Amino acid sequence: MINNIKSVFSIKDLENLSGVKAHTIRIWEKRYNILEPMRSTTNIRNYDTHNLQKLLNIVLLHNYGYKISRIASHSSEKIELLVREIISEKSSKNHALNAFKMAMMNFDQVLFFKTYANLLSEKSFREVFYEVFIPLMNEIGLLWQSGTITPAQEHFVSYLIKQKLLVNTEKIQVLEPTRTDKIFVLYLPENEIHELGLMYLNYEILLNGYKTIYLGESVPVESLKDMKQYFDNIVYVAYLTVQPTKDDVDDYLNEMATEVMDANSQLWLLGRMTESINNKKIPEEIRIFSSIPDLVKEL
Repeated sequence: MINNIKSVFSIKDLENLSGVKAHTIRIWEKRYNILEPMRSTTNIRNYDTHNLQKLLNIVLLHNYGYKISRIASHSSEKIELLVREIISEKSSKNHALNAFKMAMMNFDQVLFFKTYANLLSEKSFREVFYEVFIPLMNEIGLLWQSGTITPAQEHFVSYLIKQKLLVNTEKIQVLEPTRTDKIFVLYLPENEIHELGLMYLNYEILLNGYKTIYLGESVPVESLKDMKQYFDNIVYVAYLTVQPTKDDVDDYLNEMATEVMDANSQLWLLGRMTESINNKKIPEEIRIFSSIPDLVKEL
C-alpha cells in the first residue's frame, strides 16, 4: 500500500504546493543548487518527497526574511534546525500548513496529530480552525483541481479534521442552550456531500448558545418540511458547494420558500453556488453570506 503513495513530483506540483512559481524554483535550483532533481530519459525534471520538504522549509525561511543565498549555504539538516528554531507566533501558521500538506501527501496521521497538538498548545480550537484549517482546505481544493493531489489524499485529511471537529463539538453539545429565540437546522442539499464547513458552523452556533439540529449531507427538500411541526423560529443553514447547480439554484430557493419556510423562518446560505443566485429575485428571509466569519458575526 505504501508504494502507491505519490512520491515523485513535477515542478508544477512543487509550484502548487509551495506557492513559489516554477520559474523562480528553476532559478533557485540553477543558481544555488537548492534542490536535486531526478531526470527522466527525456531529461524532464522530477522531484522526490525530500526535495518537496526541503523546498517548503526554504520557503518558510525566505518568508521569514532569510536570503536565498544564505539558505543555500546550509545543509538540509541545518535548514530543518533553523525552521524549528524560528517557529513562533508569526510563522507557526505557515509551518503548520506545510506540515499538514506533507501529512496529506504521505497519508501520515501521526504527523497530522503532532502538528495539531503543537498548535493547540498555543491556540484555541477556533483559532486553529480559522487560521490554519480554513486556509488548508482552500489550498487543498486548488491542489485537487490542479491534479497535484488525489481525491484519496483530500478525503484522508478532511476526515482527520472532521474528527477534531466532532470531538470539540461534543464538548459543548452536552450543555443546555442559553439562547432560545431561534433554532438552527443545518443541512446540505440533495447530492451535496462537502460537509466540513457545515460541521464547523454547527460548532460555532452551539458555542454561541443556540440549539442546533444537524441533519448532514444530501437532505431532500421533502425531508425538511416536517421540521416546522416540531420547532418555531427556524433558521435553516445550508452550504452550497456543488449542488444545486448554477442552473437550478434559483428554482431550489423558490421550492424552499414555498414548500418549507413559513413567516417565522429564515434560510441562511453559504458556498460557491450562491454566486449564481439571482439576488433580485430572492425574498428577504433568505440571506447569503460570503464566508463563515460573516455568518458567525450574525449570531
